Amino acid sequence: MRILFVGDDVVFPADLVELVGDMGEDWDVHRCADGGAAMAHVAATDVDVVLVPPTLPDMPAATLLGQVRTLRPSTSRMAVIGNAGTPPARIIGLAHRFLPAPLAPELLLESIGSLEELRDVVDNPQLRDAIGKVEQLPSPPQLYLRLMQALENDEDASAADISALVAADPAIAAKVLQLCNSAFFSTGRTVTDLRAAVTRLGISTLRDLVLASEVFALPAPAGVDRNALQQRALVASRLAKRMLPESSAELGATAALLADIGLLLPGVRDERQPAEAGDTRPGHTDAGAYLLGLWGLPMPIIEAVAFHRRPSRSASRSFWVTGATHVAMALASGEEPDHEYLQRCNVLGHLEEWRGHADLMLDAAALA
Repeated sequence: MRILFVGDDVVFPADLVELVGDMGEDWDVHRCADGGAAMAHVAATDVDVVLVPPTLPDMPAATLLGQVRTLRPSTSRMAVIGNAGTPPARIIGLAHRFLPAPLAPELLLESIGSLEELRDVVDNPQLRDAIGKVEQLPSPPQLYLRLMQALENDEDASAADISALVAADPAIAAKVLQLCNSAFFSTGRTVTDLRAAVTRLGISTLRDLVLASEVFALPAPAGVDRNALQQRALVASRLAKRMLPESSAELGATAALLADIGLLLPGVRDERQPAEAGDTRPGHTDAGAYLLGLWGLPMPIIEAVAFHRRPSRSASRSFWVTGATHVAMALASGEEPDHEYLQRCNVLGHLEEWRGHADLMLDAAALA
């Protein structure tokens, strides 16, 4: 991994840069003091990861990120953001991942290490180059990430705390209430405020609705029905959650919710349709998995998204997040899961039970 830090010791202290260089046996670390030097370095040398501070002495951080995208589209672009915790509008869509200042060493090492893992899972340089060139690459779902951070910092966060966080984004709040009152989630009583939504649905379901509201609000290529994608994703998410033990149910729910996110990216091939001869576009499963990896989502989710249409490709030989995502997406789409794979995982006997749950959920979704 060739890693480039841009900026001085204020954001990237010398001991932190040295620590990164010492951690990975194959991590080759360089530093440039300003944007001009960084552009010259990127123009002359392949770079796998570039880390950019909030401000540079000679140009806006957005200018450098845009130039890196042009010069080396396959380079993973990380931006450090200040105390506000919200990325400036100018760099949303230019950076793949945002890290808070001051940089915690463990977070920095995990972020770089996860990109190395991602390249092992999605070993496709053409895909990395194609995704890197997308000018309006979807940015990470900021409200969902803030919600996750709040829950990690305070496991006892109250309904009022969570609802206040969601209410800070009126558009997402309105969408969450709309979904909460749909026939798919409603128990007959109208919910008019977010605190009641948290109480009715629970924090984990509300979190998934926030994620769905953010992701499926993204612009979609022509011919892609975002509402249909969202409905299928919500059914698959609830179904996958039922298939797994409590310890991994949330991973399964999130993976199924995001399984087809690659269809929202331009220039990808819908793998639900037969491939045409000569079509060299990347498939939507690898594209979606790569995007989620750039966003920094957990590796079990990335692997499930990458392999959910062909679960036998997964390195895991047990029925876990990938298996649940495969079955949930197949049943939510009216397709037949891979019986041979399920037999090998010793879960084929559960298929009819899962199919019954899927039928009930699809009927409810049809009324939404």
